[in-house]
Amino acid sequence: MASGLEGVVATTTRLSDVDGERGRLTIVGYPVEELAEHATFEDVACLLLRGRLPDRAAAAAFARDLAARRALAPATLAAVREAAGAGAHPMAALRMAAATLGIGGAEEPESDAMTVIAALPAIVGAYWRLKRGEAPVPVRADLSHAAHGLHQLFGAVPSAERARGLDTYLITVSDHGMNASTFTARVIVSTRSTSFRR
Repeated sequence: MASGLEGVVATTTRLSDVDGERGRLTIVGYPVEELAEHATFEDVACLLLRGRLPDRAAAAAFARDLAARRALAPATLAAVREAAGAGAHPMAALRMAAATLGIGGAEEPESDAMTVIAALPAIVGAYWRLKRGEAPVPVRADLSHAAHGLHQLFGAVPSAERARGLDTYLITVSDHGMNASTFTARVIVSTRSTSFRR
């Protein structure tokens, strides 16, 4: 007899397929190594949200929209400061700050997702710098998502090689199926639990 959820289909997804036996990860129909070599993180974020890789004009528009959402509201920055000052675990700080982003409307799921994606580097960077006794640095809309993330951490524009290295890493971990924590979160959200609502 199977134990737990072994053999139970919990969900289906069009986002990714993990074939551990063959060592393959496919994201929305594309082998991850192909995306890592030829795409940017912004391209893959657009692919995951819209189901197709953008053409050049759509990619530029998507990247501009994402970059325009980077600035943290005062309430978000206050939550990060409080978490850093209290010595909160980094994931607790991230949860606290993400809860202030004003997302959760059923009408705009793509917009909500883009807001979270755009804000995370500034949240992580601000927390990291505050924990080290340094001031957060202003966001920059002229950098790629990966370069901006490194800039938020270290306060300087990274080399093209470092930015591309992080870009490639972000692509490879952008989606990997539904692990246990994702399953748990989906179960809780499906019950409309108030613990996730502001």
